[in-house]
Amino acid sequence: MKLAVVTAGLTQPSSSRLLADRLAEAVARQTQAEVRVIELRDLAVDIANNFVTGFPNGRLRAAIEAVTEADGLIAVTPIFSGSYSGLFKSFFDVLDNAALAGKPVLIAATGGTARHSLALEHALRPLFAYLRAVVVPTAVYAAAEDWGGGGDAFTDGLGPRIARAADELADLLLHRAPRVEAEEEVVPFEQQLAALRPLS
Repeated sequence: MKLAVVTAGLTQPSSSRLLADRLAEAVARQTQAEVRVIELRDLAVDIANNFVTGFPNGRLRAAIEAVTEADGLIAVTPIFSGSYSGLFKSFFDVLDNAALAGKPVLIAATGGTARHSLALEHALRPLFAYLRAVVVPTAVYAAAEDWGGGGDAFTDGLGPRIARAADELADLLLHRAPRVEAEEEVVPFEQQLAALRPLS
């Protein structure tokens, strides 16, 4: 089982990567999935060049294939001006429209204040719904103050949210019907001709 993690944090280290890692660890513990992390910061120039040329280079193609071939996806973005980052959106713009169809996805975001948490519902969830992904019910938002929790259930709400979202994604991955590659059926020419003849 393969789990792709796309994170659009711009700094190193970034809170988006930290949140992505915690989510991936929680899902992998339950599914034993092989995790592949894609840092969009490292692909920014490649993504821009793809828009100009219409073709991904080797590094970007490998990232696209990792997302396309994965059984599930965790997508994490920082929130800028009340929505996902331009880099985050640009990466999903270069994917084929059908690349995420039916794929289980966990969406998450980070920001300086909890006031931006609804961006998950008014920006990210519609984006992945348009791409026909299966988005888990719990979205995870981590504001600056969420990183100071000490494990106390009354003051640290991030841990339980991560656990709940990870449970939902793991459940989809473990109970999803296995993917079957469609094989093109070859119909012999004689049968094609016979189908065209009028019945007498």
